[in-house]
Amino acid sequence: MKDKFFSFELLKEDRKTHARAGIFHTPHGSIETPIFMPVGTHSAVKMLTKHHLEETGAQIILSNSFHLFLHPGNKLIKEFGGLHKWMNWDKPILTDSGGFQVFSLAHLNNIKEDGVKFKEPKTGDEYYINPEISMEIQQDLAPDIAMAFDQCAPYPCSYEDAVKAMERTHRWLERCFNAHKKENQALFPIVQGAFYDDLRKESANVISSYDAAGYAIGGVSVGEPVDLKNHLTELTAPLLPFNKPRYLMGVGTPIDLLNGVKFGVDMFDCVLSTRNARHGSFFTYQGKKNIKTKQFERDNSPLDDKCDCYACKNHSKAYIRHLYRMGEANAQILLSIHNTRFLLKFMHDMRESILNDNFQDFYNMHSNL
Repeated sequence: MKDKFFSFELLKEDRKTHARAGIFHTPHGSIETPIFMPVGTHSAVKMLTKHHLEETGAQIILSNSFHLFLHPGNKLIKEFGGLHKWMNWDKPILTDSGGFQVFSLAHLNNIKEDGVKFKEPKTGDEYYINPEISMEIQQDLAPDIAMAFDQCAPYPCSYEDAVKAMERTHRWLERCFNAHKKENQALFPIVQGAFYDDLRKESANVISSYDAAGYAIGGVSVGEPVDLKNHLTELTAPLLPFNKPRYLMGVGTPIDLLNGVKFGVDMFDCVLSTRNARHGSFFTYQGKKNIKTKQFERDNSPLDDKCDCYACKNHSKAYIRHLYRMGEANAQILLSIHNTRFLLKFMHDMRESILNDNFQDFYNMHSNL
């Protein structure tokens, strides 16, 4: 039984909102929720070593099974003992199923009922993934949490197309559960239904019928307006099982994290912390800023005076700006450390506010982010 490997303790729920604080127990350690999960697409979080990640307080990281299937191959990683040994990371790992690539590489794939034929973006070589193959790949990679293979509808899309993608997701979900045999690995189903309330409700009801260790909300942050994303999250999260973690996929700005927690979400992931850093932008409690601007040329203060990351404790904005303008990789590394730590500390402080019965004050204080 998977219950001996995974369990969720709900410690506190805010009295005025759906915000929750809990602990999700996995084979590679316990995760304090709500939590932000840094993304390491190719089995490495860009610009950050294991040491950096540990210093930021990362409790769980992501990798992408589709990209690892292409390079270096799931069978090779299996030979090394799975992702934990391959990466030398001893904390929990979650892998995406490849379902998002059905959406993001729509111009390069051909979706059929049995599965999806892909073209490798760089070489044009053709590959094929279906629910059974996705489960094989993720069981070879051996993360703690595997995601179901799904079809994400684009924004905007017709009601008819949304129904087709959702119903196929549900049929694929059954195949995923039938193919998934790894007891010490959780399989999370994913809500789809595009931007239609009735479909979201139907999908939440269908996936909740599976006895999973956790449940995910997919199909958001794909180009829709912010108000619509918030509406769909607020609608969907409370429909998922109360006693299991809820995961909002692909969301990770400070305000998105804040709103997601308010609506009852426990887990988040996004590439923005390191992607923004590579373009010079960084999070602060006064909003997002960019190190390239001239105002920081003589600024001797840290990136954010409330942050306790390595970059903020050791370097000034002026120094990091100089490094960035000179093309020094250290600038991107320092900004990546800061952004990742900023989000993780933000989530930690948010969790403390729930436990201390002052989440609403925390929300009001940071709702301008």
